[in-house]
Amino acid sequence: MDTGTHLVMGIGLAGLAAIDPVVAGDQTIHTAVLLGTVIGSQAPDLDGLLRLKGNAVYVRNHRGISHSLPAIAIWTLLITGILQLFYRGSLPWLHVGGWILLAVCVHVFTDLFNTYGTQAMRPFTDKWISWNIIHIFDPIIFTAHVIAILLWAGGFVNPAFVFPLMYAFLTIYFVWRTLTARSTVQRMKKLDSEYETGDVYIAIPTISLTIWNVVKQSQDGGFVIGNLRNGKLTWLDRVKCSSHPAVAKSKNDPAIRSFLYFTSFACADVREHQWGYEVRWCDVRYRHRKQYPFVGVLLMNKNDETIGSYVGWLSDERLMKRLRMDTY
Repeated sequence: MDTGTHLVMGIGLAGLAAIDPVVAGDQTIHTAVLLGTVIGSQAPDLDGLLRLKGNAVYVRNHRGISHSLPAIAIWTLLITGILQLFYRGSLPWLHVGGWILLAVCVHVFTDLFNTYGTQAMRPFTDKWISWNIIHIFDPIIFTAHVIAILLWAGGFVNPAFVFPLMYAFLTIYFVWRTLTARSTVQRMKKLDSEYETGDVYIAIPTISLTIWNVVKQSQDGGFVIGNLRNGKLTWLDRVKCSSHPAVAKSKNDPAIRSFLYFTSFACADVREHQWGYEVRWCDVRYRHRKQYPFVGVLLMNKNDETIGSYVGWLSDERLMKRLRMDTY
């Protein structure tokens, strides 16, 4: 989920902690739990600091080891330990640590519902898990938290009442979205008049509850991009993947390997220039204004030597400016 949603989730879990008699009975402990759940709900995304090492490193590792099973335990122990030092060891370890653990787990668990996904099952597997069920920003989830928090902050309701009620509602909402996502994928074959045996579909959630972006991978390895709006399937673009020799050679570059490590929906296009080749990989899941802004681009001379590269999110115009800056 986005940073704002993780923030309100952290506050919401502190409100839910009012059902714990030990927490509810001591304002100091409740304040510590609030600090812990807010920090815990943000901690796994501290890997955003990897941007300082370059976009390729960030793309390869974001939501990776920081969202893994060992990291969940490490974040919990680290945050709980820091709070204990701040409060001079006066906090009940089990209660404070338990709510912090829940905050970290909720962060990682909800991220699995997005298209981006996480490597939550490391060290058992480094596979990216993305369930394509909920948009990275969901107005229902965010608004429900904001309303409950405002009611709590204004003293209008008991948090031990409103937050269990809210999370029960959101549990039902997550189940409903999961069932809707699964049924949407199953309907694709019937809705697609161009369906051929072997075609594979994924439905990608949008901020709207009634609109899904659709990606179809055909048998020839190409992709068809469209959307499902109010039950009507519309195809918007067809992306053919190049088999140029430069495509295979580009896979040896560290930046392109980072890009391909993250996504299995990458498609390459090759443009020949006097100085060599421009190999542009794009992730076809992310189409915006008729462009594919999540890219991995490699510039090679005729001797297959790298003269420029970029991995990340940019429009075509800004990408070309960036590549010219890196080349000269």
